[in-house]
Amino acid sequence: MFHNIPANMQARMLYLETMDSQERRDEVPRLKRLRQIPPQTGRFLALMAASAPAGTVLEIGTSAGYSTLWLALACRQMGRTLTTFELLPEKVALARETFAQAGVKDIVTLIHGDARDHLAAIDDIAFCFLDAEKDVYADCYKAIVPNLVSGGLLIADNVISHQDALQPFVDHATADNRIDCVVAPIGKGNLLCRKL
Repeated sequence: MFHNIPANMQARMLYLETMDSQERRDEVPRLKRLRQIPPQTGRFLALMAASAPAGTVLEIGTSAGYSTLWLALACRQMGRTLTTFELLPEKVALARETFAQAGVKDIVTLIHGDARDHLAAIDDIAFCFLDAEKDVYADCYKAIVPNLVSGGLLIADNVISHQDALQPFVDHATADNRIDCVVAPIGKGNLLCRKL
């Protein structure tokens, strides 16, 4: 399904993968690093986004736009658009560069700001990828789940790598009778939630 990634998108993905690896080797401070998902998580996201019902596609935590590119592949194939949120201005600038070079500016809307200020007004959410600071996960979940369409998906990253911080969040989702959920051991661990 995602074997024929356009050359300009593939080039930008490779550039960001290399940049992320170098920043980790150089021990760049956590908030300055890209901290992006690995490619296998990107493929997982693209497959899940392409399987989501009709509705709005969101991403919370753009960084330089690497995960956004994987979601854009699914959106392009499904004839959808994507809205992504990023707080840090230097990452917003990198993401804008990413979207221009990868040729996805026509389907990606980047909002510089806190997603929590916008989520309550977004209805009919079909898919949301949550990969932000861990202390905002619970607030985002609280705003997103009521607005998910039936069969809509919420995927939260880092639930294995940041288990200490995110276990209460995972426990809350597991007990929520509005959704079915499972932790998928892909990348750094993804909580996959599906609205009933």
